[in-house]
Amino acid sequence: MTVRQPTLFIPHGGGPCFFMDDPAGRWTGMAAFLRSLPDRLPARPDAILLVSGHWETEGFAFTASPQPPLIYDYYGFPPHTYDLRYDAPGDPGLAGRASALLTGAGMAAAIDPTRGLDHGVFVPLKVAWPDADVPVVEMSVDRGLDPRLHLEAGRALAPLRDQNVLIVGSGMSYHNMRGYGDPRSTPPSQAFDRWLVAAVEADAGARADLLTHWAEAPGGRSSHPREEHLIPLMVAAGAGDGTGKQIYGEKVLETAISGFRFD
Repeated sequence: MTVRQPTLFIPHGGGPCFFMDDPAGRWTGMAAFLRSLPDRLPARPDAILLVSGHWETEGFAFTASPQPPLIYDYYGFPPHTYDLRYDAPGDPGLAGRASALLTGAGMAAAIDPTRGLDHGVFVPLKVAWPDADVPVVEMSVDRGLDPRLHLEAGRALAPLRDQNVLIVGSGMSYHNMRGYGDPRSTPPSQAFDRWLVAAVEADAGARADLLTHWAEAPGGRSSHPREEHLIPLMVAAGAGDGTGKQIYGEKVLETAISGFRFD
C-alpha cells in the first residue's frame, strides 16, 4: 500500500536547548511535541527531507553525503553540546530526485556531497527520532527568502510525499532574538500567531496568498525582523495541498510559538 506522508513545520528551539539543564522547564513542552512526531504519522517514513532556516544558498541545495557530518552552528553553549552525535544516514538518491523535481519546475537546484547537517536539523530530529535510523536529507532555503518561490518549491516537491518521504520545515514561528524573554513581545507575537494559525488553516488557495504576504500581518515584521526561520513553513505549506492545522502552540520565552501539519 502506498503511504502518503503529511508535511510538517516544527520549531527547533534555541541552539541545543533540549540537551541542557532546564530547571525552569521552558523547553519541556516543545520537547514533548517533538517526541510525539513519529506517532502523528501514518507510517514510519522511509526518509526525511528537512528544510532548515540555517542554510541559505543561491537557488536551492540538498545534502547528498551518504553519512552527513554535523555542523555545530551555535555559540557559547556548554562544552558537552559540541559532542552531540546524530549519525543518521543520508540519502543521495532522494537528494537527486528532489533536485530534479525543482529543476524540472524551472528552479535552480543542486546537490552538495560534502555539506553536513546543521542544528536546525539534528537537534529536533535527535529528540523526535533519537535512534537516528531514518535517512535524512537537508534542503537549503534560497537566500532571496521569497515566500512565493518557496511555496512553489514545496509544490514541486509534493510527489515525494507519495514515496513515503516526510517533508519537514524546521524554523520558529516567532524569531526575533531581541524579543525573546521580553514581556513586551507577548502581544505582537500573539497577534502574529493568531494570524498565522488562521492563514495555515485557510483553504489551500487562500493559504498561499496569505502566506505570501505574511509581512503585512499584525505583528509580522516584529516577529521576524529577518524571515529565514519562517520561510521553511512555505515549503511545507506548498507541498501540502490539503488541510492545514496547528498541532502545537505554547508561550515560550514570553512569545507565542506554533507548529503545523499539512495533509
